[in-house]
Parts: sequence; C-alpha cells; structure tokens
Amino acid sequence: MVFDFLKGEFIDVISWLDDTRDTMVWRFDRRGQAIKYGAKLTVREGQAAVFIHEGQLADVFQPGLYMLETNNMPILTTLQHWDHGFQSPFKSEVYFVNTTRFNDQKWGTKNPIMARDPEFGPVRLRAFGTYSMRVTDPGKFIQEVVGTDGEFTADEISFQIRNVIVQEASQVLAKSGIPVLDMAGNLADLGKIIANAIAPQVSEYGLSIPEFYIENISLPEEVEKALDKRTSMGVVGDLNRYMQYNAAESMGQPGSAMGSAMGAGMGMGMGASMAQNMGPWGAQPGAAAAPPPPPPPPSAAKVWHLAVDGATSGPFGEADLVRAAAEGRLTRATMVWTPGQDGWKMAADSELARLLDTVPPPPPKP
Repeated sequence: MVFDFLKGEFIDVISWLDDTRDTMVWRFDRRGQAIKYGAKLTVREGQAAVFIHEGQLADVFQPGLYMLETNNMPILTTLQHWDHGFQSPFKSEVYFVNTTRFNDQKWGTKNPIMARDPEFGPVRLRAFGTYSMRVTDPGKFIQEVVGTDGEFTADEISFQIRNVIVQEASQVLAKSGIPVLDMAGNLADLGKIIANAIAPQVSEYGLSIPEFYIENISLPEEVEKALDKRTSMGVVGDLNRYMQYNAAESMGQPGSAMGSAMGAGMGMGMGASMAQNMGPWGAQPGAAAAPPPPPPPPSAAKVWHLAVDGATSGPFGEADLVRAAAEGRLTRATMVWTPGQDGWKMAADSELARLLDTVPPPPPKP
C-alpha cells in the first residue's frame, strides 16, 4: 500500500498527442507530481520537448525515446547539482513544441501603400497573400514568445508575424520601381524579396517562414475602373467603325429605337403599296393602269484632267475646258485624260476634238 502510494507520487511516462492542428506549444500537466529519475520521454516526429527547471531553460529533446538520466540531461544535471550516479525525482516543467509547418496563414495590408509608378505617378497599392511558419528553435521560441503559457496556439503569434510582413512588404513594393501593370508578372520575385527581408526578424522568435506568397496586388477601385475604360478603348480600336457597327446591330434588334423606327418605315411602305393596289374606298380595281416608269437618272457630266509640262491639273468640267481653250491653255496637242479613257491622249485624238472645233480662233491683230 505504501509502495503504491509512493509510486503514484512520481511520473514515469511523458508524452503528448495533439489533434488540434493549431497548437504550437503544450505544457505537460504534472499535477504537482515530481518526475521520476529514469522516466520515459517520448518525443514524436514533428515535436520537440523543452525542459524548464526553476524558471531556467534546461534541455531540449528532438524526436526519439529517452530515459531521463544524467547522461542525456547534461544541463538539467548541472542545474540540479546531481553527483554522478545520484538518483532522485525532480520537478521541472516540460513543454512540447509542435515543429511542423503551420500553413495557410493570412496576411494583408490594412492601409494602402504609397508608391511612385513610372507611368501613372503616385498610386495607392494594397496587397495580400498567405505564408507558412515553423518553429526552428524550440528553446528560443519558449523564451521569447510563449513564456509560461500552458497552451499556445498559432493565432497568438500570427498577428505579430503579419505586422512584420506588412512592414517589409510596404518597403519592398514602394521601392521596387516595377510598374503597376507589370507587378502581376513579378509576384514570385517580390515574394522572395519580402521573405528574405523578414527572415532575420522572424528568426529572433525562433521561427522561420518556409513559404511566402503574394496572391494579389490591387489598385483603388476608381483607378481600376479608369484602367478598364482605357483597356476597352484599346480593344475597340477605330471608334467610328465601332459606332457604325453598333448602329448596324441595333437596327436589326426589334426592341431598339432604331429597330422600331425601321419597322415603322417598313410598315408605312407596305401600307402605301397596299393602298396603291386598292381601288376607291378599299375596293379591288377592275383594271388598274400601270404607273409610268421612273425617269432615267441624269448622266454624270464628264470631267477631264490636263497634263502640261509634267504636271497634272483638274478635274475640269466642259465649261472650264471651253474657257481654257479660248485662253490658249488647252490646245489640240495638250495631253488629256477622263475616267474610262485608256491612258493619256492628245486632245485632238480624244472626245475633246469636237469642243476644240467649236472654239473660235484668236482675234486678228489690229
């Protein structure tokens, strides 16, 4: 009975199983009991065990199975002032640290970043993305961040990490000199620069950032709308042709104003045609006389071009040519051309020969 009681006063197995997926540090609950010399310590993959003795950092154990003895607890042995081979229970705090990656941590700029764009001038940028973090130095992480917290989760440190990221991201984006329109193609390179910039400060917490991503860099909404308009104008190209195309399309749509007007015009034309086929008061005519054929369209007057001393002039109408012949600017040897004529010809060999025949010669000299 006494032996069982004494045995229950000591802890002989120390281990931790975690299924929360967000716990970074968990303190082993001793419940006031001392740890038996020679107790078994199980540290699983993705874990580390940190011993804190009387407020001081003692030993750190990596994954493996350990018998807690003086040969594998050098720091704790020194702090406990054990002589070699002396066996006695001890009271230490044991913290299990999760050393796996904590993925899909969010970051983003709460306030816009002022940057100078080579094309648009001063602009306000916003950025956001994800990162993963990992405890690389369990002892330092306990000392610098966790302290005496019995259960420490990722949310308790992620806010501080976000502040570090946003500070460095603001400086990198503001000094990058990359045009806003080209930033989307440089997100990977910018992410590496930011990750390298925050690495020294994050390492002071015993952490590392194995993955860092910039998902998006955005402009203010009003600037994006202006860019959309500018892009639309570039896609449209020739604005006059675009307007003509839209007008032609709307004419074929029955619900549009132009389509309605077109339909009304077609209706009026059909009504007029029906009225012509009906007799007085809507009665069918017996033998309606056929309407007279429309007069032929007037023929377009010919115009002519003149070639004098290697230079061409025109076009000239017939009245201009009569005046030119009277003034001596048009002679039978003048080269002339009119649409439909096969090349240049002398006026005497063209249709203008009849016009030159009717022009009187110069008046006789007094």
